[in-house]
Amino acid sequence: MNEAGPSLTLKALPGNRTFLGATVGDDGVNFAVASTVAESVAVCLFDVDGTETRYDLDDYDAGTWHGFVPGIKPGQAYGYRVTGPFEPKRGLRCNPNKLLLDPYARAVTGGVRYDQALLGHDADDPAKPGQADSAPFVPRSLVIDHANYDWEGDFQLHRRSVDSVIYEVHVKGFTARHPDIPPELRGTYAGLGHQAVTSYLRDLGVTAVELLPVHEYVPEGFLLDKGLTNYWGYNTIGFFAPHQHYSAAARAALENRAGQANCVGGQVNEFKDMVKSLHRAGIEVILDVVYNHTAEGNQNGPTLSFRGLDNGMYYRLVSGDASQYYDTTGTGNSVNAGNPYTLRLIMDSLRYWMSEMHVDGFRFDLAATLGREGDNKFDQLSSFFEMVAQDPVISQAKLIAEPWDVGQADSYDLGQFPAEWREWNGRYRDTMRDFWRSKDVGVADFATRFGGSSDLYGLARRRPTASVNLITVHDGFTLRDLVSYDDKHNEANGEENRDGTSDNRSWNCGAEGLTDDAEINALRGRQVRAMLSTLLLSLGLPLLLGGDELGRTQDGNNNAYCQDNDISWVDWEHADGELHGYVKRLLALRAAHPVFRRKRFLAGPDAAELGWYSCAGTAMTDEQWADPTMHAVAVYLDGADAPDDADDGTPLLDDDFLIFVNAYWEPVTFTIPPVRSSPQTWFVELDSYDASVSPAREFPRHTGDTVVARPRSLQVLRAPRPE
Repeated sequence: MNEAGPSLTLKALPGNRTFLGATVGDDGVNFAVASTVAESVAVCLFDVDGTETRYDLDDYDAGTWHGFVPGIKPGQAYGYRVTGPFEPKRGLRCNPNKLLLDPYARAVTGGVRYDQALLGHDADDPAKPGQADSAPFVPRSLVIDHANYDWEGDFQLHRRSVDSVIYEVHVKGFTARHPDIPPELRGTYAGLGHQAVTSYLRDLGVTAVELLPVHEYVPEGFLLDKGLTNYWGYNTIGFFAPHQHYSAAARAALENRAGQANCVGGQVNEFKDMVKSLHRAGIEVILDVVYNHTAEGNQNGPTLSFRGLDNGMYYRLVSGDASQYYDTTGTGNSVNAGNPYTLRLIMDSLRYWMSEMHVDGFRFDLAATLGREGDNKFDQLSSFFEMVAQDPVISQAKLIAEPWDVGQADSYDLGQFPAEWREWNGRYRDTMRDFWRSKDVGVADFATRFGGSSDLYGLARRRPTASVNLITVHDGFTLRDLVSYDDKHNEANGEENRDGTSDNRSWNCGAEGLTDDAEINALRGRQVRAMLSTLLLSLGLPLLLGGDELGRTQDGNNNAYCQDNDISWVDWEHADGELHGYVKRLLALRAAHPVFRRKRFLAGPDAAELGWYSCAGTAMTDEQWADPTMHAVAVYLDGADAPDDADDGTPLLDDDFLIFVNAYWEPVTFTIPPVRSSPQTWFVELDSYDASVSPAREFPRHTGDTVVARPRSLQVLRAPRPE
């Protein structure tokens, strides 16, 4: 960042408080920013050489400072300076020496250079304001105009939730090593929108990408000191701005390439191009959003935006000592979602990403924090949830909660979110991991999770689609590592392997890490296929971690948040082609058969649509359900009994399916149960023990026949529905 040049202070013309941020008009830009504690606010415009010109925003209405600056055009770099009280004990931290990002900035340029000048307070006396100017060390907001972008008829896809298969992916990590993407586009929005990626995702069979955070974020200073960075991006500083470093256009502008001057702020249109490309491939875009905290950290953190504008408005402060922050996020601060101005910021941001950027949904990081207000207790009737429910735009999005936060008695709120929300199902993850490593958890919990977790959602009259089923996600082991490591190996993070959870419920199958032992590698492959088969055939919404279908490894690192390198990037060169083909078959099976995509809970063990049987082909008894040492069960799905209806009202009739689940370490013989009054003919559809098994009609099985399920496998049989 250039050093700031001489400053000139002028007066802005009267403006409009209606639209916060920088709004382009016919002959200039309207600036509006919220602060209920400021005594004065100036918008600071920067030339390319760093010269700063200040315009006082003299108009103040209903908590908003605003003014119009004529002659300003899109691409203008700017920030704010706020004069007001600095009394940390009262939660007041205004300091005009700190240049502040616009909370409504549509794009950001430049980065943070950590220096004591970033502190709003004096480093030696936190009760006093810091005197150093932070402008040379902080990024700038950019004026953006959306008027001329051509969406070419694009719109949100609004896929039925029951048909969704969500694919969690990192914009950079998925494309950084892709051989079919031009080098200048790798690691960018343009790379993710490239035909090589959209074709891959469509052919795989996923219906939505869930992007790790793409809001503008900054890495923490302690990571930069170690030569690392915040790769995942859970450190937001701009809730309206696409992260500039994922943009080929912004990269070109920063490198000042010849002919690329018009690329300043180009990350906005590039993001739109990516969304448009994914939509053309039939793939929804879901953003992982971090409204629970910001990059400013605790009371010792940098002043970059919110803290200097109105500290008590944006953050939840400790009662009795407002110099301290409530921290239910583990990051030093928690956003004050109960404040009307902050709540408006969140709602405006969500609406913006839908209306202007055409995204289809959101996954809310540590969503429980957004349900905490004055008493610090989670409440599904909090202001945030009520506002989302009544908003005509946001309520149409796919809304997914990470249903927990940290440090509170009620931090784990799985099953407690409002009816229109979906939730990452941590119970599903834990059960399936334990079940397939043959822990004595029995089959009852397996059956409940496989059937959509009715214990969590059924009593609240929610659907199975409220459960986002997952086994692995970005936070933790990849699926390959889950079957290759008993312990985490996070030494590369520079914290002596203390970071990351030690409760992985993993099993290395007999050797820690990479091995040449053919039997161990074969067992690992079977474990991976068994878990993927379970995930993709369960009722609910499956969430597949991007790269798991390719056998991606992080070398045992279960907390790769700071690894922007080969540890985290997808290795396309060494992809497991056999596993990829198997996952495609699973997803094709799920897509072709609505019996796996029921939008309502099936009635349970005594209902005709869903049956649970012992290996002997008899209905499960209470004693068997209660037996924790039981590791095998047969699942019957009736495709013709009380089927769901298609959108046109046509019954979605389907074939019948039998699934033999064997988590024992030895073969189990199943007897095909008499599920109908007349005998049926069954054919093997797939077998996770052997990826080469394909559907065939030459080996029919009949009611009363026996079928051997090999160790730690899931076998699917299909009985075609009579024409």
